[in-house]
Amino acid sequence: MRSQREEDEFRVFVEARRTALVRTAYLLCGDRDEAEDLAQATLTKAYTSWARVFAAQSPDAYVRRIMVNTHLSRVRVRRVTHFLTDRLPDRAGPDSTGAVAERSVLMAALGRLPAGRRAAVVLRYWEDRPESEVAQILGCAVGTVRSQTFKGLAQLRKDPQLAELIPYQTETPSTSDTEVRPWPTTAPH
Repeated sequence: MRSQREEDEFRVFVEARRTALVRTAYLLCGDRDEAEDLAQATLTKAYTSWARVFAAQSPDAYVRRIMVNTHLSRVRVRRVTHFLTDRLPDRAGPDSTGAVAERSVLMAALGRLPAGRRAAVVLRYWEDRPESEVAQILGCAVGTVRSQTFKGLAQLRKDPQLAELIPYQTETPSTSDTEVRPWPTTAPH
């Protein structure tokens, strides 16, 4: 049985971080339903060991580590199955067609990255986390994060469908004042 204080701490954490966790889960797995499942599984695991999670230096990083581990386990096992139904999917929301197309191309390109590399790229560039925090979340060295993000961005830059949407500059950031973005700033909602 948990104390009321632990219950309150967990509830506050979930209220503050759930949306961001679902967004990260979506970026990791590329499917809204799977993202909801991944976020729920992550929070369930965090709840079962909440005292240890809350005592960690960064509970948010600890929970994201749980998420990445859970996602990588699912990728390895491939337990997720897609079923065809006789119903049409819901219509897209008020989002413009161009943004939906860009997001779709980006998610497909991210989906072609190996799972670990994808996690590094998503945490580092989409969530704008420092390399040291990404290393802590992924349980690896900072040099590994640098290597995985470098290789991941290089693979994304070579992706033909993504290249059509994003004109990459050829100058290095040190010789230009132009900002280099690894992909569009439009995030899934």
